[in-house]
Amino acid sequence: MSVVEQRLAEIGLVVPEVVPPVAAYTPAVRTGNYVYVSGQLPMVNGAMAHTGKVGQDVTPEQAKALAQASALNAIAALKSVVGDLDTVARVVKVVGFVACIPDFTGAPAVVNGASELFGAAFGEKGVHARSAVGVASLPLDAAVEVEAVFEIEG
Repeated sequence: MSVVEQRLAEIGLVVPEVVPPVAAYTPAVRTGNYVYVSGQLPMVNGAMAHTGKVGQDVTPEQAKALAQASALNAIAALKSVVGDLDTVARVVKVVGFVACIPDFTGAPAVVNGASELFGAAFGEKGVHARSAVGVASLPLDAAVEVEAVFEIEG
């Protein structure tokens, strides 16, 4: 078990199986020392953890947990490409999309669920650049979607 997986286990999380794509794409692609992880939805055990709009059907606190679930799925996609999560040199960039009502301005706090998970999993290597964007809708009526770019050692 990698150090990253041990850190996740300490907070009660296990890297899941890779979520199958819902359209024509692959969950992650490595090019050189970078892995680009496609947008990951908050799927848990093959089902959407929660659906709807933040500020209407989903509370900001629930959405933050959904962002964490999406980030965990991003780690699974990353692992499927690199094998050993301890080869991650750093989390480079995270983009979080939050399906929300028009006047919801809390997308950054929601996406903190993903950022905090990457920090817990990768330590200092988990500090990253980020965007948090409120959107009208997401695939499968998801409330949150998270994509990420990782740098791999050597």
